[in-house]
Amino acid sequence: MIPAPIPRDSPHTALLDAVLGVAQDTAALLRDRPDTGTPIPGAEWTVGEAAAHLALVNELMAALAAGEERPYGDGTPSGLAAANAVELAAFPQRDGTVLGEEIVRHARAFTESFAHRPASDPMLTPLGPMDLATLGSYLLTHMLGHGYDIAVALRARHMIDRHRVGLTLPFLTTAMPRVVDDRSAAGHTASYELRLRGGDRFTVTFRDGAAEVTPGPARRPDCTILTDPVAFLLMALGRCGPWSALARGKVLAWGRRPWLSAGFPLLFRAP
Repeated sequence: MIPAPIPRDSPHTALLDAVLGVAQDTAALLRDRPDTGTPIPGAEWTVGEAAAHLALVNELMAALAAGEERPYGDGTPSGLAAANAVELAAFPQRDGTVLGEEIVRHARAFTESFAHRPASDPMLTPLGPMDLATLGSYLLTHMLGHGYDIAVALRARHMIDRHRVGLTLPFLTTAMPRVVDDRSAAGHTASYELRLRGGDRFTVTFRDGAAEVTPGPARRPDCTILTDPVAFLLMALGRCGPWSALARGKVLAWGRRPWLSAGFPLLFRAP
């Protein structure tokens, strides 16, 4: 059967192109690597384990997009980590070429299901309810994070760029209130305006430790944070620390309480 093409007139064409493109970029890194035991710096997984995890989650996301109900964890970062460990232990495949093909196959299945359903269809995901379009942004974000890890471990060029980061924002702004670190954010009250170089901006307001995300600029932000898009995503996914980004000029901050910028990423626990 010939795979259904991504509809070129869809408002979500760029998202679907990115989902398939990142899957293909990741597969290219893994191709002809029967030994994927290289450890990922700063993580507990090897390249093979990260790739296997991507194959498993891409299959899960494709199933959700096709209308299946697939419970996975309890919606918390710790619950997701526990579910990941169980699934990974039951899936022994670690050959790079095979895993790359699986990553692409399931990403393509996701785009094909997406093309036949309204993007506004609601569904239950590992991080709670969201619509199909936001699920696509979730899938892209997830692949970019682990694809970056694989690229770093293999000393290869990663696949994150400004355009792809912009497509992750629907998921990231939806997920932020759900992944607040209760300990770090306890009692915290402040308003942050987040600006990505290139135009995207949104507001994150904390009230007594609970976060709310709204589109557009803040009326009177305590702290305005301007970030390089790639650095923003890496910080959001826990791959880059705020002090490192500040030192490299990737983050600028101003406002009534600019010192809050360094602690902002620490208010969240990346899933």
